[in-house]
Amino acid sequence: MKVTYTGRHVDLAPAQWNRIESQFAKLGKLLDGKNEQEARVILSLERHLCKAEVTVQYHDHPLVGQAADPELFTAIHGAIQKLEKQAVKVRAKWRESHRGVNGKEQGVAVAEPAAEPAAEPETTEQKIYHVTPPAHQKPMALDEAVLAMEADRDYIVFDDHEAKCPRVLIRRRDGHFDLLEL
Repeated sequence: MKVTYTGRHVDLAPAQWNRIESQFAKLGKLLDGKNEQEARVILSLERHLCKAEVTVQYHDHPLVGQAADPELFTAIHGAIQKLEKQAVKVRAKWRESHRGVNGKEQGVAVAEPAAEPAAEPETTEQKIYHVTPPAHQKPMALDEAVLAMEADRDYIVFDDHEAKCPRVLIRRRDGHFDLLEL
């Protein structure tokens, strides 16, 4: 990684410079793997506080890490750590946005939403799921379905003996229930 330093009063031991250069090499591998990135480091000293600002361009995003500390080495180290966190976050977002449709849909759980009719625009978004209840289940009333729902389950599909149709009882996050007639 190409590093450009700007500032005065830069007094570090050679071992500290080597450690900082190794951190920049690690950051370069994280960003592009080829160490072809360019970093600009601005160092300043205000009274007894050393400030370090490291700037790197990555996928058209300026990554900026700033840190302040009484010791110059600690300030530079803190700025590089903040820059690494930003780089990991931007890299993850970039991977997710450039990954194909197959990569995101591998974890489909229960059912697929059906296409909604476009004739009636509604203010709330609704998803319609097609669920087939198990054939060996006996018909039960709504009260029995509430009692039969386990604590770790969010929904239950049951045959209603009064309406003679399958229904879905859903537990909302606030503890209340929704009933869907199929």
